[in-house]
Amino acid sequence: MRSTRYGARLGRGGSGTRVMDVSKTPQGDQGEGRSAGKAAQAEQRAKAALARRTSAVRTGRRVGGAALVSLLAVLAIAVGSSAVTKTAGGEVAVIRNGGPLNNNRIRQIIVPASGVTWIGFLSQKHSYPAQQRFYTITGDTARGERTGVDVENLPTADGVEVGVEGTVYFQLNLDEAALRSFDDKYGTRTYRGLDNAYRFAWENEEGWSTFLDQIMRPVISNALREQIGSTRCAELQASCALVQNAGNVQAALNAQPGSSNLKIAKIQDAINATLVQDLEQTLGGPFFVNVRFNLAKITLPDTVQQAINTSQAAFVAVTEAQAKVKQAEAEAAANSARQKGYAACPACAQIDMLKAIPPNVTTYAPGAGIAVTPSGAK
Repeated sequence: MRSTRYGARLGRGGSGTRVMDVSKTPQGDQGEGRSAGKAAQAEQRAKAALARRTSAVRTGRRVGGAALVSLLAVLAIAVGSSAVTKTAGGEVAVIRNGGPLNNNRIRQIIVPASGVTWIGFLSQKHSYPAQQRFYTITGDTARGERTGVDVENLPTADGVEVGVEGTVYFQLNLDEAALRSFDDKYGTRTYRGLDNAYRFAWENEEGWSTFLDQIMRPVISNALREQIGSTRCAELQASCALVQNAGNVQAALNAQPGSSNLKIAKIQDAINATLVQDLEQTLGGPFFVNVRFNLAKITLPDTVQQAINTSQAAFVAVTEAQAKVKQAEAEAAANSARQKGYAACPACAQIDMLKAIPPNVTTYAPGAGIAVTPSGAK
């Protein structure tokens, strides 16, 4: 049976069953259109979401790539800058290998005031002073609370504790073999400072001074103890005789002028003669050169100095009294001689009396009807 466009079409199936085709009805066409529109919209939304995700991934990759490049550049600069170095005019550098795959042996020595030098990646630089240095010795305990200063108060042969003021001048040996040995012995360990912090000798100025306190100071102290301990106080300070002889001023006066300065010079020379050898034996090598000790002065403890000041004040008082006695004796002798002269010449006595009249006295009347009026008096 033939149907119209919007009608039903009947036919027989393969088994003889009647089948009606309604796919071309108006309601079927509208449902199909709505479904197709929704599918298209969903497809468009999916494409937009995919595009956004793709754009975000691409942006993230670009940002991550730029960050990675920047990080690699920073690392390259940091590692590259640590692979080169140079020294200032007053320092010498010992370079040791570094890095996780390398040994820690000494690689090279860089002389003072060098140009930019390649030292390898992750190497260690141990900088030491190359110019003349000094170490201060003082008897003032108030100056001892800092590194690089040694407080020395030592007993003399007669038991008087004296303070020592002086300076040790020295220079690090810049010979390459000596520097290598020095860094092996003293540049690979730390030293505890006054603040209880541990530092390397090459770490900074504080580290170098801490090294001197612990390594050089005992050698200097021992040399001073030997020389001061064999000398009497009066040989170092002539005023010591004032307190050691119960205020005997004459003992101090009998001291030879300049003898204490001469003894100080002898002590200084004796220390200089042995200090270099003592340092070399104690440190295990000739690590310091141009060593010179300058002994400035010997100071006395406050209590001893106060006793000396008291004795000196008493000495001044005694001297003043002795001077007055001498003056009185001289005046008495002069009066006695004058009296004998008047006895031999009474007129001379009268003349001296007239000369002794003050100028404001107009009339002198000694008595017995005698009156003298100087000429010109009214």
